[in-house]
Amino acid sequence: MSLLQALPDAPFSSEQQAWLSGFFAGMVAARSDDPATGTAATLTVDVLFGSQTGTSEFLAEDLAAAARARGMAVTLRPLDDITPDDLPGMGRVLVVTSTYGEGEMPDNAELFWEALAADTAPRLEDVRFGVLALGDSGYDDFCQAGKLIDLRFEQLGAARLLPRVDCDVDYEDAANAWIDDVIALLAAEAPGSAPAPASGAPAAPARQRPKWNRKSPYSSRLAENRLLSGTGSAKEIRHFELDLGDSGIEYQAGDALAVVPRNDPSLVELLLERLALDPEIEIGGAALRAQLAQGWEISTPSKDLLALLAERAPRSELGDLFARDEREPLESWLWGKDTLDLLHAVPDVRLDAADIAAVFRPLQHRAYSISSSPLHSPDRIHLTVAAVRHGSARVHHGVCSTFLADRLGDDDPVGIFLQPNTAFRPPVDDAAPVVMIGPGTGIAPFRGFLQERAARGATGKNWLFFGDQHRASDFIYADEIEQYAASGLLTRLDLAFSRDQQEKIYVQTRMREQAAELYSWLEDGGHVYVCGDASRMARDVDRALTDIVAAQRRRGDDDAAEYVAALKRDKRYVRDVY
Repeated sequence: MSLLQALPDAPFSSEQQAWLSGFFAGMVAARSDDPATGTAATLTVDVLFGSQTGTSEFLAEDLAAAARARGMAVTLRPLDDITPDDLPGMGRVLVVTSTYGEGEMPDNAELFWEALAADTAPRLEDVRFGVLALGDSGYDDFCQAGKLIDLRFEQLGAARLLPRVDCDVDYEDAANAWIDDVIALLAAEAPGSAPAPASGAPAAPARQRPKWNRKSPYSSRLAENRLLSGTGSAKEIRHFELDLGDSGIEYQAGDALAVVPRNDPSLVELLLERLALDPEIEIGGAALRAQLAQGWEISTPSKDLLALLAERAPRSELGDLFARDEREPLESWLWGKDTLDLLHAVPDVRLDAADIAAVFRPLQHRAYSISSSPLHSPDRIHLTVAAVRHGSARVHHGVCSTFLADRLGDDDPVGIFLQPNTAFRPPVDDAAPVVMIGPGTGIAPFRGFLQERAARGATGKNWLFFGDQHRASDFIYADEIEQYAASGLLTRLDLAFSRDQQEKIYVQTRMREQAAELYSWLEDGGHVYVCGDASRMARDVDRALTDIVAAQRRRGDDDAAEYVAALKRDKRYVRDVY
């Protein structure tokens, strides 16, 4: 008989009874004596993570290290390394996951989520869990991946160890507080656990943290700024090289580099004019002008700003759209508008210092896929960036892309730090075939891969699918790519320039044309990499790959889906998409 059964009149709701049942079961399991030694059993914890850029993985490692420091037995794995059928035997499960794109699961959590969401997922009454979710409140589906996993565990009968915490881009304090809370809770269940570390002395992380990070970037210099796009191109794609100097930064092919931008001074002045406040008034610890210049996001309006303006001007077009609470019409109206556009749309609304402090979000770094290999360029990191410009009456500029293209001089400092992407690396096996699919700026990491494979003397075949609008103006790095093809490093090169003929041709078109050959590379152990636009290109490529497998194997759609899923589980089909 359980303790709750012994207390039939205890004033607990059914949800509270379920939580307490799990809590007491965990206490019993943790304190049960080993008959051979007479000592308490070691508390076991499974830490699972879903990570797109590495942040969740780092936090999961910190969580695991903190648990081990308190004497717990910890298993640390990405979510796709398990299936839901493994969960009932785990007991205590801690999930750290980010959300990528518009509310989607990170790539290394996708297969796990599909199985967990299915009707065949097992019941989890014996599992106690906690979820730490990371996201960006600038997106509508803030922390959606973590919210979905948290809710699904509950639906399957698992009991929460503690409430889910949703972390915004400034995640450190909230994440560390959640880690402290869950470790303290678990340690209380284990009588033999080690004492808590001294206040302010966190457990040593599983791997050494980089010296340079979001809060303390390295002050680099721009060593090269070169236009790649040709005459007549509808795009402006540039090649940048950033000097690593004495930073000690050691990157790998496939990593990303974060750049800390500064806002467009002309937009700052226009905003100061519209706000009609003293530019030197202190808000949030700095003068208003300084905050607009490099403290806050002033291009993409925050949700708090939208809500405030809609409340103050309910009869405006914005107010009407906001009141209707329909996502698509509001997004359509907001398309291409920045903060200044919104303020001009409600000319009678005036914001004071308190309003401004509440509705502007901190200016965030921008991360770009690195387009070089350290074996080729150890002292500089190369980036391939499309400078964003749109509008006619007033040209809108991409925050970081035009900061790099237009306003960063050779001698101006620029903050950078590395964002390792351990899931997106060239194969360790130099004999393995590699298929790279990266139209437009998506070619960036594959330029690094090719440099890496050349420097390592890799014998495996290399196949690149690249495309854009016009060959004459948009074939960036053409000389390098054609040289790799001529030398034999590139075994195959398939190009897709969509506007050079009446029928639009894309990289997925070329994939389908070479279906048999592509499938043979997969059967030979090939690795498939995709980089570029997540919303359309990556989905079309994924669909094409699945269709190719189905057509070549002739065993039905379910077989093809499982074949592609196996490629993902084996880390032979990975993506760097945005």
